[in-house]
Amino acid sequence: MRILNVSAQKPDSTGSGTYLAALVRSQLAAGHSAAVVCGIDDGDPLDALPAAARTFPVRFCTERLPFHVCGMSDVMPYPATRYRDLTPAMEQAFEREFSETVRSAVALFRPDIVICHHLYLLMAVVRRCVSGVPVVGISHSTDLRQLQQHGLGRQKIADAARSLDGICALHEAQAQEIAQVLPVDRSQIATVGVGYDPEVFYADAASPRRSRSLLFVGKICGAKGVPSLLNAVARLERQGEAPSRLRLAGGWGSAQAQCDAIRAQAARLATPVEFLGRLDPGHLAQEYRAASTFVLPSFFEGLPLVAVEALACGCKAVLTDLPGIRPWLSSGLPKASVRWVAPPAIADVDKPKPSDLPAFEVRLAEKIAASLADPSPVLDATALSWDGVLQRILSSTGTGRPAGSARPSEALPALGYTFI
Repeated sequence: MRILNVSAQKPDSTGSGTYLAALVRSQLAAGHSAAVVCGIDDGDPLDALPAAARTFPVRFCTERLPFHVCGMSDVMPYPATRYRDLTPAMEQAFEREFSETVRSAVALFRPDIVICHHLYLLMAVVRRCVSGVPVVGISHSTDLRQLQQHGLGRQKIADAARSLDGICALHEAQAQEIAQVLPVDRSQIATVGVGYDPEVFYADAASPRRSRSLLFVGKICGAKGVPSLLNAVARLERQGEAPSRLRLAGGWGSAQAQCDAIRAQAARLATPVEFLGRLDPGHLAQEYRAASTFVLPSFFEGLPLVAVEALACGCKAVLTDLPGIRPWLSSGLPKASVRWVAPPAIADVDKPKPSDLPAFEVRLAEKIAASLADPSPVLDATALSWDGVLQRILSSTGTGRPAGSARPSEALPALGYTFI
């Protein structure tokens, strides 16, 4: 098959960017041809994508798009424009440039299917300018957050979503949310999960672990719970249960004041805290294999790929018990050593109520202490792979086709996949 992948933002640095790049690698490994339309700032490399994938970048910070690439989160690990800040002229320019590039990609690459990441503004553009080819949309939860926070393009996004040939959710709770927010019928939505690359992320008995060490991987910002993690470590210090070190891998959020505050907070701890920056997959796998416990105290997540990678590398994990994540992970990896932390009350999608944070940080500290005290497990995570995710996405055209469209066997005669 010839598969065209579409995203409005960079194919790296974020969970959805990593998801896209990994999915493209899986497509190529399965013998498909792959191409990518994506947004990047002028001068950005595209080295996160496999060389065999054909690329059609839409370049921001140019005369035609004189602003940074749009980010699905309000705080991105690179300079980005918030969707809520788009003026009508900026929105028009965004749609014009992506329309031209998508049409060019379809004409030159001639895809058999288009996979659009995020059920948001670009998905509506793709649905409008692509015909005769099945279009599947994948939600990464940040799109739903944007729809709930402001009204940019809401009606055309909802209309376009209902006309997709397939809608994919990461897990059941997200599928229910898609059905309510857009709204669409739940029967139109397939759940596809996330995957990981077992050739990169695996446990290695020959790699020594740092005793009682913590690792965080993600955007260094408040929404990921980093300040609460630092407060939890401070509490463990006072209790005489401090970790040996805390390492944080990932890009910084774009709010400089928040970055400065996090650095200052870390500097006040007795526990050594190291900010590693963004790491390539190989170096990230080394960090997973060296850590004792992986911690992700987020206040909002779709389905965190980093948690799966960490578990595959033999880490224990402490995760916020957010909707949909525990059932999916417990089903896919029932023997995983995961401790779940009840989240704080949320005031606005991903903003916790300040009054509820101290209690959350107490719970977080307790779970970290218990995890650090346990031996590291041996876990086979190979049941979760990108190959399975790809099969479920391609099969989703049979669950969400609009009235009057071709049956799955007519639209994709060569697939041969079974929905699982």
